[in-house]
This record gives sequence, structure tokens and C-alpha cells, in this order.
Amino acid sequence: MRWQTTIETAVSEAGIGLHSGLESRLWIRPAPADHGIVFYHRAKQVFIPAQVDHTQNLGYATRVGLGEAAVSTVEHLLSALNGLGIDNALIEIEGEEIPILDGSAIPFVELIDAAGIRKLDRPVTAIRMTRPIEVRDGEKWMRAEPAAVFSVDYRISFDNPIVGYQRYAGVIDPDVYRQAIAPARTFGFLKDVTYLKNQGLALGGSFTNCVVLDDRQVVSGELRFPDEFVRHKVLDLIGDLSLLEYPLIGAVTAHKAGHALHAALVRKILAHPECWEIVGGDVSGAFVMPYPLDVEATAALAM
Repeated sequence: MRWQTTIETAVSEAGIGLHSGLESRLWIRPAPADHGIVFYHRAKQVFIPAQVDHTQNLGYATRVGLGEAAVSTVEHLLSALNGLGIDNALIEIEGEEIPILDGSAIPFVELIDAAGIRKLDRPVTAIRMTRPIEVRDGEKWMRAEPAAVFSVDYRISFDNPIVGYQRYAGVIDPDVYRQAIAPARTFGFLKDVTYLKNQGLALGGSFTNCVVLDDRQVVSGELRFPDEFVRHKVLDLIGDLSLLEYPLIGAVTAHKAGHALHAALVRKILAHPECWEIVGGDVSGAFVMPYPLDVEATAALAM
């Protein structure tokens, strides 16, 4: 069992949102043990814990909100934090959406690397699956079942000759995440652009932050992996699984899933404690995290 972590120093990044097309800036700040990952909406002065109960509108991205405050497209940043094993951080956001940057998690990985990783003085509390749990939505389904370590088996199928059927399966640890998952970019299809923009979505999408395909080829440049599409779905899953709040020890299988089904699996796991056990850490404090009422108090705790 490892020790909890945070980052050494605060770091910042800015850019446009994939769906809003608007500029935003974020700051990732250190946080104390047992704080978890918490967003702070600067304009609304509201803290939003990265918990599945705070998710909203999971169609094309993961959005978390509390009251009138919300932050959209959080999955790539959460994926980088979860993939690298960062347990505690305060994320301040000036705007309504996390910047899309290059469409992958690599810019966030580089930001965390620039900040440095600090070990804290408390062990990690994890959830270890002891019985299988499954969620279904028509032909889409997901399952979490017992295993010695965290692994993913993700399958996708699209009616497009470039994507088609793809599968990624393997154990996920920070080294694997950095090399095999974090560089995979979000993707979309030219035929869907007009519909998405009419829905107020993908307004910030471009060939520089999204892999774009037509009916015959990739039109936005070279792929980073032949199976970059399914690897990006794994990236999204790792981000959405952070809404569980604690690392998951188990094997997760996903078939044609997406953000909504990822969140449904997290909810079902939390709703069935008879299917898992808490390991490591202080079980008496499990699922009770402190959320200060103002950002100054949190900043003071993080020093």
C-alpha cells in the first residue's frame, strides 16, 4: 500500500474549452492528506468535490457542479491526476470549462511533473472489489470484478473504417498511463460537427485539439497510436473512475461505454458496499473529507 500524495507547488494553465470555445484558466494547488480532489469555482466562490453525486449532463463530457457553480470537461485533468496517483489537490478554475489543450492528458501530466509529487504522512485508502458489479444500457455494458491490481479491458465499435472495432486491455499503473494512455486524444467525426455546434457543443474543437475523421480517413493529421481511439476511451474512464474518490483495486471491463455509463458504474459500486472492502488507511475516516468554506483556508492547509 502506498502513501497519499499531492503536488509540491502550485501550477497553472490556460486555454479554450472544447465545447464552450471560451478561454479559461486553472490552478492546481497542493492539498493536505484526506482532502481529495476538489474544484474551486472562482466566480461563484464554491467548492465542488470531485464526487459522482455532483456530476451533471454526462452526454459528451463529464461536468461537476454544486448549486449554481459548475465546471465542464473535467475528465482529462481528473484522468491525469488519477493515472499518476495524485490523491489530493485543489483545482481553482476561472471560467466554466477545463481547457482542452491538445485533446489528451499529456499537457496535464507535464503540468503535474513540473509541480512535482509530494508524499504525505497518511496511507492511501482504496476500494478493493470482492464481488462483481455490472451496469447495462442496451448493448452497452460495464463490469468491475475482483483482481489483485487495477486493470482495464475496453472495447469500442464504430461504423467507420478507420475506427471499427478496437480493444485495449492491460494493467494500469503510472508508467503505463504516461506512455500508453495519456497521449491519446479525443476524437470526433466530421459528419457530426453541424449537429454538435447546433447543440452548443464542440465550439472550441479544431484539428489541433481533436482527432477528426471523415468516412474514409483521419483528416487532422497522423495518429499517435493505431488504436488511439480506444486508448482515449480508457483515458476518459480513468478520469471518471476518480469520482469514486478512492483508488479502485479490481478489473474493469467496458463495452461501447461512455461518460454516463462510467458514472453509473461508480454509483453502483458505492451503492453496494457488500461487493467491496476498504483496504489501507484509516477506515474510520473513509468517505469523510474536509471541505473548507473558503479558498484561503484551503490554501493555508495546503502550505
